[in-house]
Amino acid sequence: MVTLIPSSTSKGIIYPDSDGLPIADNTKQFELIVLIKKNLDLLFANDPNVFVAGDLLWYPVEGDNLKRRAPDVMVVFGRPKGDRGSYIQWQEENISPQVVFEILSPGNTAKEMIAKYKFYERYGVEEYYLYDPEKFELSGWLRSGDELAEISQMAGWTSPRLDVRFELLDSDLQIYRPDGQKFLTYLELAQQREEAQIQAEQERQRAEQAENQLSALRALLQAKGINPDEL
Repeated sequence: MVTLIPSSTSKGIIYPDSDGLPIADNTKQFELIVLIKKNLDLLFANDPNVFVAGDLLWYPVEGDNLKRRAPDVMVVFGRPKGDRGSYIQWQEENISPQVVFEILSPGNTAKEMIAKYKFYERYGVEEYYLYDPEKFELSGWLRSGDELAEISQMAGWTSPRLDVRFELLDSDLQIYRPDGQKFLTYLELAQQREEAQIQAEQERQRAEQAENQLSALRALLQAKGINPDEL
């Protein structure tokens, strides 16, 4: 069941649902955001209390509409799935997103990324992952007390919360589900589904052909006065 959680105001303060910025600066960044977001949707599809969002404004402090960020992807355990205009934390049992992803774009400045890190550290993020597709660099931070401590080795790292594994292969970021399957693009998933349908149809046709051959053989034996059930 999908729950609609509306945005609202507090003490006359408006919390906008948009910051006026694009979701991505280029196609590579956009495709990576969609890849991570939609595969996490699939991974937690059967858990009604895991909320996954992409480019959604997060307001952590009631009464302050200037303290906000829109992670490229964020995951919140303990909150229901559903449509939201923004993630207003005090309306969500004060649960902050536990995992956030950022995909670096050429337009991101060092000052901006430091500000994002400090924001995520201050407001309770447990795992923060940053990927630079141009430099082929993946960084990660894991909460240790009040701080986000850098993960020394990201290649082969498994997220404690998501149970997904990160690899840097073939000049690209690869993410693997707990069952070992790689995160796939929509096109790859569609091709995989089409191949499975073709294989299933081929199996059906082979089974039908075998049944027809068996029926023909039975008919031939019976025409010769032989009971095939007695053979």
